[in-house]
Amino acid sequence: MDTKNQSSECCPKFDPTPWDNKIFEWNDKKFIKDKVFTLFFMPINFGSVITRMMAKVEKAGAKAQDWMALSEHTSKWNMDLCVAVDREIPDAENVTLSGKFFSKVYEGSFKDTGAWCENFTDCVKGKKLESKKMYMWYTTCPKCAKKYGKNYVVIIAQIK
Repeated sequence: MDTKNQSSECCPKFDPTPWDNKIFEWNDKKFIKDKVFTLFFMPINFGSVITRMMAKVEKAGAKAQDWMALSEHTSKWNMDLCVAVDREIPDAENVTLSGKFFSKVYEGSFKDTGAWCENFTDCVKGKKLESKKMYMWYTTCPKCAKKYGKNYVVIIAQIK
């Protein structure tokens, strides 16, 4: 996520194929974690938080992996944001994710998030899986989604 050159391409074009309706496993996948203030689940300072996180990644000479930033709403006032990285980052909260995961890609307006989550829950149950924790991956910023003509969102659940 190149925060310096947002006028041209800050978010690469997303290919949904590798993430749509897939089960995969992560073993100590590295992330850095921060918090976003939300007002009734609406992110307020997402841009400044992701900019701060990416500055730490850049300062460490590290790379964000797959341009992945997983968000988890922990309340109507907070959202945890985890950016996938290729190594531990100094001065950041380093976390790892391990286990089996299921992902499904959705496309459209954010107003459809509730319907996507309902559909995702049905898909998980239909596969006879049980979701432990669910994350949203907003693959592009609103400007890039408009530029590309697609607003892809991936829902990823850690499964039992």
